Amino acid sequence: MAKYSEINSFNALKTLNVGAESYQIFSLKEAQHTLGDISKLPKSLKVLLENLLRFEDQMTVKTSDIQSVVAWQNTRSSDQEIQYRPARVLMQDFTGVPAVVDLAAMRAAVANAGADPEKINPLSSVDLVIDHSVMVDHFASSRAFSENVDIEMQRNGERYQFLRWGQSAFDNFSVVPPGTGICHQVNLEYLAQTVWLGESQGQQFAFPDTLVGTDSHTTMINGLGVLGWGVGGIEAEAAMLGQPVSMLIPEVIGFRLTGKLNEGITATDLVLTITQMLRQKGVVGKFVEFYGDGLADLPLADRATIANMAPEYGATCGFFPVDDVTLGYMRLTGRKAERIALVEAYCKEQGLWRHPGDEPVFTDTLSLDMGSVQASVAGPKRPQDKVLLADVPATFSQLMELSLKPAREEKARLENEGGGTAVDVKKASLPNQQDSSFCVIDGKRYPLVHGDVVISAITSCTNTSNPSVMLAAGLLAKKAVEKGLHRKPWVKSSLAPGSKVVTDYLNAAGLTSYLDQLGYNLVGYGCTTCIGNSGPLPAPIEEAITCYDLNVASVLSGNRNFEGRVHPLVKTNWLASPPLVIAYGLAGNIRTDLTTQPIGEGTDGRVVYLKDIWPSQAEIDEVLQKVNTEMFHKEYAAVFEGDENWKSIQIPQSQTYSWDQDSTYIRHPPFFEGIDRPAAPVQNIEFARILAVLGDSVTTDHISPAGNIKQDSPAGRYLQDHGVAPKDFNSYGSRRGNHEVMMRGTFANIRIKNEMLGGEEGGNTLYIPDGQKMSIYDAAMLYKQDRTPLVIIAGKEYGTGSSRDWAAKGTNLLGVKAVIAESFERIHRSNLVGMGVFPLQFVDGQTRQSLNLTGTETLSILGISSEIHPHQHFSVEARRADGSVEHFNVLCRIDTLNEVEYFKAGGILHYVLRNLITA
Repeated sequence: MAKYSEINSFNALKTLNVGAESYQIFSLKEAQHTLGDISKLPKSLKVLLENLLRFEDQMTVKTSDIQSVVAWQNTRSSDQEIQYRPARVLMQDFTGVPAVVDLAAMRAAVANAGADPEKINPLSSVDLVIDHSVMVDHFASSRAFSENVDIEMQRNGERYQFLRWGQSAFDNFSVVPPGTGICHQVNLEYLAQTVWLGESQGQQFAFPDTLVGTDSHTTMINGLGVLGWGVGGIEAEAAMLGQPVSMLIPEVIGFRLTGKLNEGITATDLVLTITQMLRQKGVVGKFVEFYGDGLADLPLADRATIANMAPEYGATCGFFPVDDVTLGYMRLTGRKAERIALVEAYCKEQGLWRHPGDEPVFTDTLSLDMGSVQASVAGPKRPQDKVLLADVPATFSQLMELSLKPAREEKARLENEGGGTAVDVKKASLPNQQDSSFCVIDGKRYPLVHGDVVISAITSCTNTSNPSVMLAAGLLAKKAVEKGLHRKPWVKSSLAPGSKVVTDYLNAAGLTSYLDQLGYNLVGYGCTTCIGNSGPLPAPIEEAITCYDLNVASVLSGNRNFEGRVHPLVKTNWLASPPLVIAYGLAGNIRTDLTTQPIGEGTDGRVVYLKDIWPSQAEIDEVLQKVNTEMFHKEYAAVFEGDENWKSIQIPQSQTYSWDQDSTYIRHPPFFEGIDRPAAPVQNIEFARILAVLGDSVTTDHISPAGNIKQDSPAGRYLQDHGVAPKDFNSYGSRRGNHEVMMRGTFANIRIKNEMLGGEEGGNTLYIPDGQKMSIYDAAMLYKQDRTPLVIIAGKEYGTGSSRDWAAKGTNLLGVKAVIAESFERIHRSNLVGMGVFPLQFVDGQTRQSLNLTGTETLSILGISSEIHPHQHFSVEARRADGSVEHFNVLCRIDTLNEVEYFKAGGILHYVLRNLITA
């Protein structure tokens, strides 16, 4: 039970009467009598201000902290650190399993220290939605869903048993079983309430619904006026256990939306445009708040689509204020009338309601006339790289010219010398040389060339939560079938909705059968292709790609298309709206200009263009009427119960978990060994070796991949040594409860490029003492035997992408003491601190290139002591192989005083655990 402020320095406590109910609130209107005018404060900062008022204790929240939020209006930025306490925590299973493993390990540590293991319990509401484990093993079949579910239950039995144990062992912890939906859509359609209720000192309080989540796309809920963002599992666990989220009062970028989308333009086109604009602006670590009169006609689902991709445009959140559109969506999705009335009354009372003409004070602003948005996709490897639909073929051609140039030059050289091989010829084949490769599918021979689409997937939370684009896809499928079009045979197609409600309204609109006829059968409810759970391609396809080194494509309606993420054999990946996903499945390649060239040939022998099958807005609006409240009531009536497979899982009834030493999924992690002893003192890092030298935009997927485990990788060898056949490897994401797999998978992405090896792809490095090339894991273990500390060197935006705590945990377990980069993404920087790894930043315009760091140097980071403080500068001594020495300075990216304490304790969970043991 929360304890809210009894200090109330600003006389903010007030009773709010709504109908027959009374609620206690910390009123911003009352507080401003003392604080001063806050009417122009961004609404997202008003949420933070209310949170500080409610938790004022003169220790973690002081009077000056509250005043600093108000003073922000003068400077529009701040270096003031505040302690923020979200109301709840949201998890998905990929990130949730390791979090529950940590909680179970903490319970074991507390018990071993002679204290009560019940001390380890979530203090706030935690919902874990199992949505990241279903894989597309079967597709284009009426049996695909049932077969994929059966395989999912077989593969993940240990994990699911563990989560069911956690649900029974921990208080305030609920699990939404597999086959229900994606955590963000379940949150949007059911869990979130916009205004939350809590009890303190025997009274009922109302306050803004706020949360942190262990998935980057937690921001999707910003579309419902709920302030939330993704954090690493490490931070989420600390928040569960009562630790506030330490943060600086952020800059807030206002994004004005005006006008309306034109006919034929989708919410996906809009969000890709916004993502590109905000990435170019630079909003990492900042709030983005949308405003402007264009919001009046922007559906809630479109708002959620835009908010979802906040990680892609780099912001902490993408906040939409509450208005009539919000209330309409709450009614549609079956929220209780009493709660909807409270939301309206509370938000109007607190100045959180959007009024026409609102002009808050922002740090800076951007503006977009939605009427200027054009049809587009994003790719081939970053979500912010928007490409107009008409420009996709040219973009791919340019990409091929760059990638094939070295092979062609080598081929020409060999020919001049009288040599050359068949492989050289294949690699240098132009996209239009269709006789260079082929595959046999169902007894027929088909050419497969560069630019062919081999995966076409309607997947992930960004779009599958939006009825408009999902129904548009169904209508396009209907028109395509009626014209006699077919999906190309080499295209692996799939449909993975975000919730069962999507299936209900597609059925009600009579569109499911048309999707099925094109091969877009239901494959599961969850995050599939976007997270790397695309499953295997048909063997003839994989063989042709491998043999001819083809640059084939995926088109998916997701939010992530980083290298090596979707499928290890697919090099170019394009984000698109659901109807465009199907269109590319029909075309079969991305070389076709869908705006001017035919997409196929109809049964009447006449060519068909995309415009011939693209649904009108009137047609979409008509079928949107099929979406009704009863569907939401039906699908969420028993959301926590699960099917018979889930209910039949047997679980132990115990406070502490009984670890199975033979398990390859759930292992007791080593993080809390010696927790009953004082933390080791913070000191200089001396004579460290460089484990890898990496470039710009190294993602958490590069650092800790979520997808396939290669048979000959360190993780693959470990699993085979423990009796797991390659066909049962599952994915790195599903193995996150086993530190042995995950540390072997750290820096094991097949597309990561280590400049110590000339930039070749793959998770390898040079073991400097003897110059031998080996896997990064194997080198790290050799260094560990010699007690040699390690450092990673990197470029800009290190750790971009998913909020993946294993990217920091694995780094720690490899023995890496510091990462020196040009800049960090927000969540990963925080996770590194949370695991006791120094995030350090180059200064004075220096980079790895300007300093000529090759990876052969020995580094000593000097000036580190127990008196460490935020943004301190340290000296680095680089000793080269020739004996010369160079010194340069780095900036400590431990950003807050709380983070200093966490780092000194060895990590945030170590800090919490030591306090609990000694309490």
